[in-house]
Amino acid sequence: MRVLVIEDDKDLNSYICKGLKEQGCNVDSAEDGKQGLFLATTEKYDALVIDRMLPEVDGLTIIRTIRASNNQTPALILSALGQVDDRVKGLKAGGDDYVVKPFAFTELMARLEAISRRRNGLESTEETKLSVADLEMDLLSRKIYRSGKEIEIQSREFKLLEYLLRHKGQVVTRTMLLEQIWDYNFDPQTNVIDVHISRLRSKIEKGFDKPIIKTIRGTGYIVEDK
Repeated sequence: MRVLVIEDDKDLNSYICKGLKEQGCNVDSAEDGKQGLFLATTEKYDALVIDRMLPEVDGLTIIRTIRASNNQTPALILSALGQVDDRVKGLKAGGDDYVVKPFAFTELMARLEAISRRRNGLESTEETKLSVADLEMDLLSRKIYRSGKEIEIQSREFKLLEYLLRHKGQVVTRTMLLEQIWDYNFDPQTNVIDVHISRLRSKIEKGFDKPIIKTIRGTGYIVEDK
């Protein structure tokens, strides 16, 4: 997915771009509305992340301008303005979603994926079971099976495995896990992820030939059917 990030806060711009690149996205960025509008109207993107209050040209003007030229690229608005009227104005201007600062990157990524699916008519029904190889997770009964054998795991391990399975075939980074599973918006320099991954592996892989969770050195983890 090719994404344009228009955000004048340099640190936040860098944070968003880094997270998107970790997800395999091709990312361009701009730190003012004039440059952002130029890129949005001259380049082709799969999604736009646009701060509402920007120097030169504000975010809503950017969206109105590209919509007037029949550019329907999914646009996610970022703003510190979180009142209902603010959100309504953003959506009426042509935004597809509205995220209030501060936010977690995992939520931003999920919302980007959602508006892209809606634009492409690919919304899917809610899953009740997740699987990879011979491992199956039943979300309703909260049970795990491998080759038909039930495996007992703790609540945090279940949440961790569920997140990995929902992102099957994708590299899940430490940043994503810290935000989603432990609710950290920073890296506390702890080995909590390594400990829980190790425990989870000992339960779902011990006695089986094929590993489920693979480590991508320096990046994170992945589960896939290969």
